Amino acid sequence: MATMEEIESQAMRLPESERATLAGRLLESLPAVLFEEDLGVAEAMRRDEEMDRDPSAGITLEELKASLGR
Repeated sequence: MATMEEIESQAMRLPESERATLAGRLLESLPAVLFEEDLGVAEAMRRDEEMDRDPSAGITLEELKASLGR
């Protein structure tokens, strides 16, 4: 069975429209979250730890604005 890293690497080689379709299908496969008791704090902490482990996984505010055309 392929690892998540292998699958991600292959998915990133897909055209943008196919990646978007795949992302939508993956999101639809997850259960809906109607209410978060911690208001997203656990997710924010998880992402913060992820960025501490691999700062290259993030982008700067300027990069985000540029990607949005601002």
